[in-house]
Amino acid sequence: MKVVFNRKLLCAVFPPLMCAVSNKSTLSAIEGVLIEASEDNYCILTTYDTDKGIRLRVDAKVFAPGSYIVNAQRFFQVARAMDGDEIEITVDAKLTAKIVSGRSTHKMPALHGEDFPSLPEVVHEKGFVIGQALLKQMISQVSHSMGIDDTRPVLNGCFIKIEDKSITLVSCDSFSLSKRVAYTEIQNKNIDNSPLDFSFIVPSRTINELLKLLSDDQECVEIYMTKKNIVFILGEITFFSRLIDGEYIDYNRIIIKNHKIRATVNHDELFSALERASLVTEEKIAGSVRSPVKLEFSGDVLKIMASSSAWSTYDEVTIEHEGEDILIGFNNRFLMNNVRACSGERIRLSLSSPLTSMNIEPEEKPEGGEELFMLLPIRMKE
Repeated sequence: MKVVFNRKLLCAVFPPLMCAVSNKSTLSAIEGVLIEASEDNYCILTTYDTDKGIRLRVDAKVFAPGSYIVNAQRFFQVARAMDGDEIEITVDAKLTAKIVSGRSTHKMPALHGEDFPSLPEVVHEKGFVIGQALLKQMISQVSHSMGIDDTRPVLNGCFIKIEDKSITLVSCDSFSLSKRVAYTEIQNKNIDNSPLDFSFIVPSRTINELLKLLSDDQECVEIYMTKKNIVFILGEITFFSRLIDGEYIDYNRIIIKNHKIRATVNHDELFSALERASLVTEEKIAGSVRSPVKLEFSGDVLKIMASSSAWSTYDEVTIEHEGEDILIGFNNRFLMNNVRACSGERIRLSLSSPLTSMNIEPEEKPEGGEELFMLLPIRMKE
């Protein structure tokens, strides 16, 4: 195999590929990038860690076609370090990859393309098309609540429900729950043209990588799935992943809708006060325990307090308050994540007791959608 790439173009496409490179495996092939050089002067580059993968097409000058694997991290490092306009990679019969750019030459071992793990066959049954910017915004609002290593596998991902004119994203990590709904036109790609009405759970790590790939422009993403896998097509990039099998929690049942206490507060004022409290709640001293932030709803004032073994902080923000006065404590980092995700100039805090969850919502529903964030409190010591 002998291929010449534009070096800048190659370096530009490598960051997405790296999201599916395994660095914790004894199998060399999944630490590599599969380079499939075609006689038609392009290459297909693939990385796959057996859970998720990326395939993309890159134009190149192909002098000798072939299919080989080289270590992805090392190849990327070499390509970035070289300074020529073009970069040539040649693999000989002894499986030595020679990389040349300008006056620089680098050699590294290669593997036959057949050693690459088999990619999942995705003959799609269901699919839809949606705007990248909308999906990116929705994911950014719920991703903080996804579980990573929860004992319940379904919580280690994002639940997505698709209907003809709406998309719902839900995440829950046992401490907080985020729900985002958008009412929008969704293009139907079901193979049997049946109405859109299905749901699935995408792993947290896949969602986090997808967030990096989605753009803020008017481009669309095509999404296809089978019972076990999902594929995202973003222009020249094909991103695929396994799905999480299982029944998601009944999130509507656990959201309390009849809270007795409500307060409306300016979003930025509350977030700024929580940031100042984090100087104390996130303080790291040997042997210390992270302290909660305490919210005291008292009349038309919300008092925000935190203390540690050596420091304390106190803030006040003005609120519109209905119901009894109450003192409640939260993990401040979790609270900040939920407040940050909530849109709108003013937000509504709804709660009932120091031991029940608090709902965080925009005072006014966002145009064409719904948002709700729920957070469990911390039991405070007297």
